[in-house]
Amino acid sequence: MSTEFDYFGDPRLGKLLDLVLQLSTELHVSRQRLRVLEQLLVRRDVLGAGDVDGFTADDAEQLALARDRDQLLHRLMRILTEQGPAEHPLRDQWEAALNGRAG
Repeated sequence: MSTEFDYFGDPRLGKLLDLVLQLSTELHVSRQRLRVLEQLLVRRDVLGAGDVDGFTADDAEQLALARDRDQLLHRLMRILTEQGPAEHPLRDQWEAALNGRAG
């Protein structure tokens, strides 16, 4: 990273900001694409306007959605609460993912 844009005096903070900005960009693009897909489905009479917002999951779907949410929150909280060197959060899981194993 160039020192020209080193606003924090610590390149690790700059990299963290770069990561947050990249993730924000990816989230924005994903949201835009989802909006376009929903609109195309409405135009082609596959969905009605507001169907996605009005969706009510059945019991099995609610369990699946809750499980996915809880797994995501668990991964995020683990990064915040784990002990060990901060520069290697979830190192075991990362290495397992790189090696094609479940973490």
